[in-house]
Amino acid sequence: MQFFTKKFYLYLFLFSTFLIILFLFFNNFTNIFLKNEKINTFYAEKNNVILVKNNLFDEDTKQGGGGSLKALPSGSSPFGGRGLGLGGVVVGAENLEKYLPLLKNKKIALVVNHTALVGKTHLVDTLLSYSVDIIKIFVPEHGFRGEADAGEKVANTIDQKTKIPLISLYGKQKKPTKKQLEDVDLVIFDIQDVGARFYTYISTLHYIMEACAENNKNLLVLDRPNPRGDEIMGNIRKKSSFVALHPIPIIHGLTVGELAQMINGEKWLGKNLICNLQVIKNENYTHQSQYVLPVRPSPNLPNQLVIMLYPSLCFFEGTNVSVGRGTDTPFEVIGVPFEWGKEVKGEYKISFMPIEKFGAKNPMHKGKTCFGINISNNFLIDKMDKDPRIKPMNKNRYFKIPFSLEYLLEFYKKCPQKDKKIFFNKFFDTLVGDTLLRTQIVKGFSEKQIKKSWEKELEKYKIMRKKYLLYE
Repeated sequence: MQFFTKKFYLYLFLFSTFLIILFLFFNNFTNIFLKNEKINTFYAEKNNVILVKNNLFDEDTKQGGGGSLKALPSGSSPFGGRGLGLGGVVVGAENLEKYLPLLKNKKIALVVNHTALVGKTHLVDTLLSYSVDIIKIFVPEHGFRGEADAGEKVANTIDQKTKIPLISLYGKQKKPTKKQLEDVDLVIFDIQDVGARFYTYISTLHYIMEACAENNKNLLVLDRPNPRGDEIMGNIRKKSSFVALHPIPIIHGLTVGELAQMINGEKWLGKNLICNLQVIKNENYTHQSQYVLPVRPSPNLPNQLVIMLYPSLCFFEGTNVSVGRGTDTPFEVIGVPFEWGKEVKGEYKISFMPIEKFGAKNPMHKGKTCFGINISNNFLIDKMDKDPRIKPMNKNRYFKIPFSLEYLLEFYKKCPQKDKKIFFNKFFDTLVGDTLLRTQIVKGFSEKQIKKSWEKELEKYKIMRKKYLLYE
């Protein structure tokens, strides 16, 4: 009996030891497997993103120059899944298994800002967690953290957390120099666009492609959705500038990856230059997908509703009408500090005073009471959203708001004849890339007539666009 008891305890001990060894073996095997697959800090399980810790752009972190812009509120997307689009859009940066092998043993330069997210983790953090050798970061308008004003000079600096050099491409220098690229093996571009020609991130893309072509460097574009989908509208620019660099419509219907292919294919880099380009595509995405940007792309585009209104209201940046910079509702309200602003047609008449604040250090009509209208209330679904006493419920659920010249034409119409000569400033023609639209407005053309004048060129553009599409 005693022998049986000893034997029993011996078996029990051996069995327990076996279980412990088995547990340790599988735990170690899992870690080795994940490490070998280069997804030890990021992987998808049932379309849920597992995030890297110690995020460079953690909302609570104030390192490296004041932290980043906060992501849109949790739950801002009505869609579940790995991405924030219908059906769980997976952006190019999240397809790590497709591009991590391309980075092995290479010196990498990134072209990114705060929008380069992998889930809720910045691309820099993600790549550093895999020991990717990031030697420098080129930054566009608004800076690495997306906090600089529109048009504000962005300086070269060193990121305080990672100690990686940040090289500005907004100011006198728009393109990397030969010296800045000589120690680089591969350049990665990952910036969220909003689908409008005015937006300068796509101009930075152009100059990156040009520099890579001139210096025989490879460029990898991590694609992201166009929040406006396949919508195409506006004039084809005639005169090039940094806010109208390409001969494409105001709303161009392309992702950044598709535009990069178009720049190459149409030989817009000049001098017979072709960039050695590779695009990492979005998954579960078409141009009909509804996609909510997970973070504001720039200081004055704080939510999806404003992103949809932006192409229609950006024209006002070339006039003496305020678009609400220096208020809590930029690109939702428009007005002037003149009595005639009260006569502008609109259901939601308002007054507001632009002041110095985040994203607007010196806004138009600073400190003056402006009279005009609230555009966003025309599109808000819930009546509670329109109540000025209640904070808007959720402005991230608005997708296809049509492009319109209605507001621009209405303000010009109400402007007194004596002030019409100063209604437009020099920047208007630069934004439009032509003088024709201003001339049409002055002559009293209707919106229908103006859009009719764009039709032939838009049809040609649509045919050309088809050659470069990556998505249906």
